[in-house]
Amino acid sequence: MIILPAIDLYDKKAVRLVHGDYNQMTVYNTDPLAVARDFIRCGATHIHLVDLEGAKFGTTPNIDIVRKISQETDLFIEIGGGIRSMQTVETYFDCGVDRVILGTAAVNDRDFLVEAIRKHGSKIAVGADVTDGYIAIKGWLEKSQIQLSDFIADMQALGVGNIICTDISKDGAMRGTNLVLYSRLSRQYTVDITASGGVSSLEDIRQLRSMDLYGAIIGKAYYTGSIDLAQAIEVAK
Repeated sequence: MIILPAIDLYDKKAVRLVHGDYNQMTVYNTDPLAVARDFIRCGATHIHLVDLEGAKFGTTPNIDIVRKISQETDLFIEIGGGIRSMQTVETYFDCGVDRVILGTAAVNDRDFLVEAIRKHGSKIAVGADVTDGYIAIKGWLEKSQIQLSDFIADMQALGVGNIICTDISKDGAMRGTNLVLYSRLSRQYTVDITASGGVSSLEDIRQLRSMDLYGAIIGKAYYTGSIDLAQAIEVAK
């Protein structure tokens, strides 16, 4: 299982939210590149980036930070947040991103989703952000009427290769991840599943690894020191 330490970007800083609430934002580092370099020091090979401003407004205000991380590290970079057009997809690939994550667009713009998959295949992932069993969109600010199970089945049928599933109720709360959810998804679907939200202990990592998931994202637990990233990477192997 791959560990993807996360940097959430806002105003070119590394921040974290609680339950996706922009009013509960903590700035952890004003230099995201320094954070990425620490990930490498701990043995990370992948990084999960989220442009929180992009998620709200559909723009790429932190593109310079993304480009810098691409140019100055060898990390495999995936990014999500406000990617709602082919132009934005190409912009990220042009600056060195390895995989882009479609969230709101995967729900609201099927033609775009299908075209992105047709053109870029496995370089397109989909974010399944779930609240009360339904997919959330627009930076988690709006709940759709699409159930998680139906959404993942649909994405798998379309040929999506990787789904990042975030339980919003667990995100940033430091109370453990939703092991029941990820165990069910792992058994039910063949698409690669990355667990996100509330991964806050080495035991979470051990349990997720036993489910044969593709990956797990570590966010707040890294910044607070609750998880030793180097140890988590070893446990996941």
